[in-house]
Amino acid sequence: MKQLIFLLVFSMAVFFAKAQIMADTSSYAQVTIIKDKRIDVLGQKMEAYNVALSKNILSGKGYRLMLISTNDRILAMQLRSTLMQYYPDHKVYMLYQVPFIKIKMGNFVEKDEAEKVKKMLLAQRIVTGNIYILPETIELKPDPLAEQEQRL
Repeated sequence: MKQLIFLLVFSMAVFFAKAQIMADTSSYAQVTIIKDKRIDVLGQKMEAYNVALSKNILSGKGYRLMLISTNDRILAMQLRSTLMQYYPDHKVYMLYQVPFIKIKMGNFVEKDEAEKVKKMLLAQRIVTGNIYILPETIELKPDPLAEQEQRL
């Protein structure tokens, strides 16, 4: 008997229950979006950058210099900023592999190029520890002459 009453009450509750009342909200309020025009300009620049990036970057085998592997974040950031100031032509890579921060530098196609930069860094005493030359997949710069030939 209790089960029958419970079933009857439960079925009536389900029949008369309304989870949501859908209404036309456009008649109640109006939303106005105010944004800075520079956001659109930034979006266009990012789009152009991404398109150029996808067209111009090639990868291949090469070498990078492993400069430091430390868990001292301040030291790593100081080294990174110093390298970016003294060597703006070379790309600096900062990787975090728990618990170490690793600083790598350069996209060298030839090992001799990496060796020259290694000697310069040691002579300037920018890096106090050992510098290792690592074989890695690097970003290759496109040849401007080859691009002109492809356009013709």
